[in-house]
Amino acid sequence: MAPHCTHDSGRSVPSGEPELAGRLALVTGAGRGIGEAVVRDLAARGCRVLATDAAPEGVDALAREYGPSVVARRLDVTDAAAVDALVAEAEESLGALDIAVNVAGILRCSPVAELTDADWAATFAVNTDGVFHVSRAVSRGMAARGAGSIVTVASNAAGIPRTTMAAYAASKAAAVMFTKCLGLELAPLGVRCNTVSPGSTLTDMQRGMWPAGEARDDGPAARRVIAGDLASYRTGIPLGRIAEPSDIAEAVAFLVSDRARHITLHDLYVDGGATLRA
Repeated sequence: MAPHCTHDSGRSVPSGEPELAGRLALVTGAGRGIGEAVVRDLAARGCRVLATDAAPEGVDALAREYGPSVVARRLDVTDAAAVDALVAEAEESLGALDIAVNVAGILRCSPVAELTDADWAATFAVNTDGVFHVSRAVSRGMAARGAGSIVTVASNAAGIPRTTMAAYAASKAAAVMFTKCLGLELAPLGVRCNTVSPGSTLTDMQRGMWPAGEARDDGPAARRVIAGDLASYRTGIPLGRIAEPSDIAEAVAFLVSDRARHITLHDLYVDGGATLRA
C-alpha cells in the first residue's frame, strides 16, 4: 500500500501525488487573465477547480479543455444570493471546498474630480463586495471543517497611490484589509487567509490602459511601464519586465499549498520590485 500524508486540507492522500490532489478550489474571474492562469496552475497540481466568471465563454472553454478537472459556472460576484447558492450547490454536488481564490475585478480609470458615482460604485461592487460575498460564503464550511485557504488577488495599487486610479486602489486596499481581518477570525479554526498583490501584468486590463495602437506586449507602452513615469509618480520595474499571469498564479498556488501552511494574514507583492516595498 502506498504511504499517505495529511495535507493542510485535513485530507489524507497518497504521497507522490500532485501537491493539491484531492482538493477542490473555487476561482472567480476565471475566464481570462490572472484568473485563467490560476485555474490552469491549480489543475496542473491535481486540484479540481470550480471556475467562475460573469462572462461564461472563457470558463466554458476551460471546462472543455480540462474535462472533469474543471467545472464551469457563470457567477456575478456582486450578487450575494447567487454566490451563496453556488457555494451551497458546489459543496452538495462537488464536495467540500478546500480553496477559494478571489480574482474577479474591474478597473475604471479617471481623475477623482471626473470620477462618476456609477464607476465608483461598480468598482467597489466587484473588487470589494465580491470578495466579501465569496469569502463569507466559503468560510462557513471551511471553519466548520477546521481547514481551508482563501487567497484574494489584490494589487500593489492598494499600497501605493496611483493617479487616475483612486477607485481601483481604494477598492483593492479595502479587499486586502478585509481578507486580513477574516484571516484573524479564522486562524484559530485552521483556515488561512492571504492576499497576492500584483503589479503591472500582461492582461487585457493592463493593455486596456495603453493608447490605441500600442497595446503590444513589446511595444512603446510596455516599455514605458518598465521604465516608469516621473510625471505620474510611477517608479519603473527593477526586474525589467512586466509580469505574466502565470507569475501571479504561481504565488497563489504557493499560498494555498502546504508549503505555506504557517502563513496567514500575509500580503505578497508580485510586482518585480516596482513599489520598492520592504
